[in-house]
Amino acid sequence: MNDPKIIVALDVPTSRQALALARRLDPALCRIKVGKELFTSAGPKLVERLGEQGYQVFLDLKFHDIPNTVAQACKAAAQLGVWMLNVHALGGRKMMMAAREALGGTWPRPRLIAVTLLTSLGQDDLHDLGIHGKPADVVLRLAARAHDCGLDGVVCSAQEARALRERFGKGFWLVTPGIRPQEAALDDQTRVATPRTALANGADYLVIGRPITRAPDPRKALEDISREIA
Repeated sequence: MNDPKIIVALDVPTSRQALALARRLDPALCRIKVGKELFTSAGPKLVERLGEQGYQVFLDLKFHDIPNTVAQACKAAAQLGVWMLNVHALGGRKMMMAAREALGGTWPRPRLIAVTLLTSLGQDDLHDLGIHGKPADVVLRLAARAHDCGLDGVVCSAQEARALRERFGKGFWLVTPGIRPQEAALDDQTRVATPRTALANGADYLVIGRPITRAPDPRKALEDISREIA
């Protein structure tokens, strides 16, 4: 079974732009991430249309609410046929378990992962939020909660991937945003890595946005990164 490691973040504001960009990519080489801005603008229909183009969709809405609300949101996402969706680990154990149980009866079951810390957050941001410990320690604690709750994996930076892989072994998915090819700009990310480094550290899937979507030729940029990590 084809299992592309690249998840392209369609961080554009409209369905028209998203579908046009998807047509310049290749579902054999990548999956697609639909985040808050695009989903709010385009709605569930976009997910269905991306599926019609052959893409598996990671619905990146980071559900974070009371357990019942999150459980019902996960059920609704599953009905869209998404490949993967996420919740925020800071929602706590009861919320994550409710989300996991809500997906138990769906087939095929979407993969459920938890966000640990956003890759835009550094040490100063944690102090400002009143969260104690280094980013790597906080990520490990949150990932352990997600693992205990039976989730399929976590979103983490490539810098934390090695420690998480050593702690949880194979089978617990590590999805890493903040991926930048060597020559790419950092933009608003702080905890970043190259594609090859992320995979070497234990990442399963790489979320890549602007280095592909804002390239003069997105298909070529996708192919170049695919060759780099092959």
